[in-house]
Amino acid sequence: MAGQQLEILGIAGSLRRASYNRRLLREAARIAPEDMNITIFEGLGDIPPFNEDVEAEGYPESVQRLHRAIAQADGILVAVPEYNYGVTGVLKNAIDWASRPAGRSPLEGKPAAVMGASMGMGGSARAQLALRDSFVFTQTPVLPGPEVLVAGAHEQFDDNGHLLRGDTRDFVRSLLERFGVFVRRFAEEPVAAGVEPSR
Repeated sequence: MAGQQLEILGIAGSLRRASYNRRLLREAARIAPEDMNITIFEGLGDIPPFNEDVEAEGYPESVQRLHRAIAQADGILVAVPEYNYGVTGVLKNAIDWASRPAGRSPLEGKPAAVMGASMGMGGSARAQLALRDSFVFTQTPVLPGPEVLVAGAHEQFDDNGHLLRGDTRDFVRSLLERFGVFVRRFAEEPVAAGVEPSR
């Protein structure tokens, strides 16, 4: 994979069109290294609540799209909002579906990085920790740092959705650069990842 373009799947854990975390992902895509392409996944809102009865009948097309997108990416970049000190329901639901089927999840061995923005002072720190706990279960290796915690998000973006502060952009850029090295390291010794489920 050395020298090849990295294909990174961006996932924003909010359904709101003007979500600060969606803006953060778009900004990451804009300033990403030349050898990294970030494509933002659309469609979390189409994924039904996880239900083993639904799973037993066959994976919905929206879930299959998520599985395919994760499986085809070299790594995933998750922008994590924080609701009530935790991960949003829509993001946790997507992770629950992506963790299936057991033993063949596309998340297994898939390098990930997390970042987040919130209007509060914590910058989604608690939610990011909760997501890291979920990734322990799915055996998804997560970049340890640097932490990107965008606090006071309502004051951090201009009208075009770009980060106003240069130091915040530098943190995002550093995260992406380190993530690129992280992804390439795992590609040298690939771990069998999940495939598109079929029933």
